[in-house]
Amino acid sequence: MLSLASETGTAWLERALANVDEILVDHAHCEKKAASTAVSLLFRYPEHGQLLEPLARLAQEELEHFRDVLARLEGRGIALRRQVPSPYAADLLRALRPDEPARAVDTLLCLSLIEARSCERMKLLAGALDDPELRAFYGGLLASEARHHQSYVDLAATLAPVGDVRARLRELALHEADVLASAPALPRLHT
Repeated sequence: MLSLASETGTAWLERALANVDEILVDHAHCEKKAASTAVSLLFRYPEHGQLLEPLARLAQEELEHFRDVLARLEGRGIALRRQVPSPYAADLLRALRPDEPARAVDTLLCLSLIEARSCERMKLLAGALDDPELRAFYGGLLASEARHHQSYVDLAATLAPVGDVRARLRELALHEADVLASAPALPRLHT
């Protein structure tokens, strides 16, 4: 369902559970970046009217998630701070084809894989965290993360034939698995 070519191993979960506060800070940055990326696509592709309303909804929902994570940070007495970003997204996006509309399709599919990986890892957190409030929080995000994944796939399919989108998604999922396998062992959602 999530189109991922690999599963997260136990080493990531152990690292995340040992650094929950750092994961929450990273999660806030991820939600903020997801909202920003959806908005940037509104500016980049105004000629694709079919993308505009769904991207605006995605941006709004990502900002709501950002606010939700900020509330969790505040409740734990943690201030949002800068972090050394994970190279995950930048490395994933290196696979983008240069010409349009292929670049737009690839961008949307890479975003779908980021959402899929977030969903997979939030599910792991929801099943393993000691804190019942955080378990419930992450469990409550699963449906929207899965929906965001599918929304980006569906949007890509408005720009290219469905068969081509599926084939390219499989290729990019393999690339995402390679990116993840070579990522540094940081306490981040996507390393």
